Amino acid sequence: MKNRVVNNAMWIIGCKIVQALLGLVVSMLTARYLGPSNYGLINYAISLVAFLTPIMKLGLDSIVVQEIINSEEKNEGTILGTVITLTCLSSVISIIAVAAFATIANPGETTTHIVCYIYSLILLFYALELMQYWFQAKLLSKYTSITMLIAYVITTAYQIFLLATSKNIYWFVFVKTLDVMIVDAILIGLYHKLGTSKLRFSIEHARRMLNKSKHYILSNIMIVIFAQTDKIMLKMLIDESATGYYSAAVTIAAMTNFVFAAIIDSARPSIFESKKNNNLVFEEKLTKLYSIIIYFSLAQSVVFTLFARLIIKILYGAAYAPAVPALQIVIWYTTFSYLGSVRNIWVLAENKQSILWKINLTGALANVILNSVLIPPLGIIGAAIASLITQFFTNVVTGYIFKSIRFSNTLMIKGLNPAWGIEFVKSFVEQRKHK
Repeated sequence: MKNRVVNNAMWIIGCKIVQALLGLVVSMLTARYLGPSNYGLINYAISLVAFLTPIMKLGLDSIVVQEIINSEEKNEGTILGTVITLTCLSSVISIIAVAAFATIANPGETTTHIVCYIYSLILLFYALELMQYWFQAKLLSKYTSITMLIAYVITTAYQIFLLATSKNIYWFVFVKTLDVMIVDAILIGLYHKLGTSKLRFSIEHARRMLNKSKHYILSNIMIVIFAQTDKIMLKMLIDESATGYYSAAVTIAAMTNFVFAAIIDSARPSIFESKKNNNLVFEEKLTKLYSIIIYFSLAQSVVFTLFARLIIKILYGAAYAPAVPALQIVIWYTTFSYLGSVRNIWVLAENKQSILWKINLTGALANVILNSVLIPPLGIIGAAIASLITQFFTNVVTGYIFKSIRFSNTLMIKGLNPAWGIEFVKSFVEQRKHK
């Protein structure tokens, strides 16, 4: 199992690194070509869609891996088919909601309306993308990694074409949707080849899974509120350029998200499996995961803080210089964000997901209030400070406020001991040597 987890993580991380290298030059050229205003407008559309994404997914993305692991092989197709059907239906409603909000909130802004309409189409394809969780549950992430790499190569070529032919903003809005469309098509084909159970819908499964996932819907909406409110409020309270500068800082801070996501996603099936067999092993694995996430993310934050100006200049150019102080602040909230992702594994394994909406509701309210107070006088720096405080409060402080999840904080504190992280690395190196 350990070798499979490590190999799974290596496939995810390896292909994501290639994707990052391929997209680095194209992304910075695109941002420079569009300028802070248009770049900010696209990110405004992304934020609006992000608000509806948790509703579209119905919280099912948070439980589907565990559902597949705990089910008989013959039921896997029913679980997947039910999840995809439900999310496809909700995606249509969500697309209509995005279009309605953009029209009402931005009267007379035709370009804004069109950009939001086009980008909202990605919600339908996000529903189909949930197929990837079957591969994750089966520790077959090499297939999804290669698939995403193929899609990324195609969309990178598409972006180069747009830059070479000087296309307008509407063409660039479609890039991410094209990427997800390609991934969906390949994954569905691979599942039909590798899976042993046909996709089908079941009312019984739908009711059971929705009863379990409903706790995640409101919770995930709250997460989106404190992840995206700042960008929307910056546009409404200042302008598109402010959103562009802040989005540049947030994008850079998230450049290495795929590494942490790969580590967490690959460890998740093994941790769930250990919970069924040995609770002490389960806690040990979580502590190691906490430790490696803490120290990797802190090291990243130090580097990005010291070299923020140089990073902004290289990636986005002098026009984005106002993003430097925001980057030096927002990079520190990534640590707390990743800790929240690890805690969610513990929450689901312990069947305590009903507490999530309370945790994230407090975080969302704090974020809206902080942004309202700090953005008018401080601009993007105020938004960055609000995000940092919110992430720390939501993913650390609430662990002491709510008694039912306090033990997760105990494991987190144990993870501060670097010995756990060192043991994780040693184990990883040894496994690679004997492979």
